Amino acid sequence: MNIRKYREKDREAVRDISVKTSFLGNPIEFFINDQELIADVLTRYHTDYEPESCFVAVSEGKVIGYLTGSVNVKIKDKIFRYRIIPALIKRALTSKIFIKRNTLKFIFFYFISFLKSEFRTPDFSKEYPATLHVNLDEGCRGMGIGGRLILKYLDYLKELGVRGIHFRTMSKKAKEFFRKLEFNILYEGKVSYMRYYMHKDIPYYIFGKKL
Repeated sequence: MNIRKYREKDREAVRDISVKTSFLGNPIEFFINDQELIADVLTRYHTDYEPESCFVAVSEGKVIGYLTGSVNVKIKDKIFRYRIIPALIKRALTSKIFIKRNTLKFIFFYFISFLKSEFRTPDFSKEYPATLHVNLDEGCRGMGIGGRLILKYLDYLKELGVRGIHFRTMSKKAKEFFRKLEFNILYEGKVSYMRYYMHKDIPYYIFGKKL
């Protein structure tokens, strides 16, 4: 198994893994019936605008995991807002996903969470400007691959002189994993928009680390 920089030929494999695990490991079809749209939401910025900050894990020539990163989350958010979101809205309207019951239900409860300010968090971008997201193919977890991807990325950030990194995770299991990598919990919260499906609120954590 090898960890290396992302290449253009890895794009489809990265997108495929992203949609398979996009909602806490649940199949995307339970929520939104448009895999291309979700793949764009999760990966398009990274593969099209900052591919140099992405890494992949490869085994026997196959991409089995990836890390998408950004050295400046403020720049990332600006590009996403003004260049990617308009295209996503256009695709959503033309694909008619809004008339599908599962999608409408998901959007409704997501909007309720938004109105309840469940997504409002402190701004950590000044002290921790970089961010990351790690995803592994099914059956490849618990093998140390995620840790190797993260350490490779942290070395990359240190070479660039980035002062810190923060990111969000919605996995309780991830707490000890990231603590072992010497990340600290900067903020804890919970969201309720998945309650109709999972019958419980979902906790989330924002981790940070000075470099």
